[in-house]
Amino acid sequence: MESYRIIISGKVQHVYYRKFVSQALMRLRIQGYIQNLNDGTVEVIALIYDDEYDSVNKALKEGSPLSSVDDITSTIIEEDDIIYDGFEIRY
Repeated sequence: MESYRIIISGKVQHVYYRKFVSQALMRLRIQGYIQNLNDGTVEVIALIYDDEYDSVNKALKEGSPLSSVDDITSTIIEEDDIIYDGFEIRY
């Protein structure tokens, strides 16, 4: 299991992207959060097992019917001491 910081760019704000993604990641039982960033991108911080990574990436690419994802970048981060209680939308 790794902690990831994932940045999604494209038409991902004001199109229900966070809601759709958060619901998909909750179904996958991913721990973490999703939030809009000031530059128009969306950030996901999540604890992901290796065998779940493709499913998470698929959910991020799909998004909401109104969204359009141009790019997804992910980096492994060191956040071993953070404990998440499910998956949430942050405002």
